[in-house]
Amino acid sequence: MIQPADRLNLVSEYYFSRKLKEVARLNAEGKDIISLAIGSPDMPPSPQTVEKLCEVARRADAHGYQPTMGTAELRQAMANFYRKWYGVELDPKTELQPLIGSKEGILHVTLAFCNPGDKVLVPNPGYPTYTSLSKILGATIVNYNLREDNGWQPDFDELEQMDLSGVKLMWTNYPNMPTGGNARMETYERLVAFAKAHDIVVVNDNPYSFILNEHPMSLLQVEGAKDCCIEFNSMSKSHNMPGWRVGLCATNAQFISWILKVKSNIDSGTFRGIQLAAAEAYNTNTLEWHREANIQVYRRRRNIAEQIMEVLGCTFDPNQVGMFLWGKIPEKYNNVEDLTERVLHEARVFITPGFIFGTNGERYIRISLCAKEEKICEALNRIKTMKQ
Repeated sequence: MIQPADRLNLVSEYYFSRKLKEVARLNAEGKDIISLAIGSPDMPPSPQTVEKLCEVARRADAHGYQPTMGTAELRQAMANFYRKWYGVELDPKTELQPLIGSKEGILHVTLAFCNPGDKVLVPNPGYPTYTSLSKILGATIVNYNLREDNGWQPDFDELEQMDLSGVKLMWTNYPNMPTGGNARMETYERLVAFAKAHDIVVVNDNPYSFILNEHPMSLLQVEGAKDCCIEFNSMSKSHNMPGWRVGLCATNAQFISWILKVKSNIDSGTFRGIQLAAAEAYNTNTLEWHREANIQVYRRRRNIAEQIMEVLGCTFDPNQVGMFLWGKIPEKYNNVEDLTERVLHEARVFITPGFIFGTNGERYIRISLCAKEEKICEALNRIKTMKQ
C-alpha cells in the first residue's frame, strides 16, 4: 500500500485551511459568517500599480521566463524603498533577493542554512509556518518565550540560559504577529549582539512595520546587522498586494548567494508584469497614500475591534500595531475555544483562537482588521446580542 512521506506525520493541516471548510459549510447553510480571522488586506493596490501590470501584460515580449534573481528594476526599487523608509543602504545587485512572498523565503533560508537535525529558535507565540516548515525540513524546534509582561519582546536573560549548541537560525517577527508588539531599537540591537555572540543567523520577518505605525523600523538599521542577520519584507500588507506574492530578502552578498542557489533550483522567476508593477508601487506610493491606506483606514477599523474586545470582556494593549488586535480572554473561560466557538455559532463571527500560535497564546484571541468598517460594525452588533 502506498504511504505518504514520514514528514507529513510531523505537521497537521493548517488551522485556517481546516476551519474555513467549516465556515464554508455554515455559509452554505445560510448562516452568513463574518470572518475577522485572516490577515488578507481587502483594499486594492494603488491605481498606478494596477495600470503598470496591465501595460506590461499587453506587451508581446513580456511573457517569457524571468531571472530568478529578479529584474534589475525591481531590485533597484527595493533598494530605493529601504533607503527612503528605513534609511538603510542596500546594494540592489548583491544584497537583495525578490521572493514569491515571505513564506517562500522561510523555506529557502532554512534549506540554505540548516542541515537535518540542526536547531532553530522559534518564538512562542509566533507565526505557525516557522514551526511547520522547519519540521518538514528536518530541523529541531527550540521555542523561546514571548510574554505580555515583557511587551512580547525576547527575554535575553532567559535565552542566554538556554542550551544554544547546534542552533543555526533564530526567527523573529517585529512588529510582532500575532501580538502586535512593536519593534524596538533596543531589541534589534540586542538581537544583533546575540547573533554575533553565538554564531546564529537572526531572521527578522518584517511585513507589518507600516500598519498603524508612524515610525517603521528595520533590523538592518543596526550597525553590523547585515553581517549576521536577514530581513524579510513583503508587499502583501504594506501595499495591499497579498495575492501578487511579492516579497524580499535583504542581507549580505554571501547569504544572498546561498539563498539564490536554493531558489534557482525551485522556481523560474515571477511574471515580468508583476515585477515591474511591484517596482512601480515601491517607487510611487507616497507618504499620503501610506497614511490613508495603512494608518487612517486601519485606525477606524481598530476602534470598532476594540469595542468587540470590550464587549467580550477581553483586555488588550492599546499601543499594539499591525493589522490585528490581540486580546486576553476573561478568566471565566476554561479555554479560548470556549469563547471563539460561542462567537462563531451564536454571533456568526469567525475570530482566531491564540493557541494556534503557540502555548503562550492559549488565553488570547486575535481579531483581523481586514474587513470593511460596516462588516466589523455588524460583527460588533451581533456579538452584543450574545449572552455575556
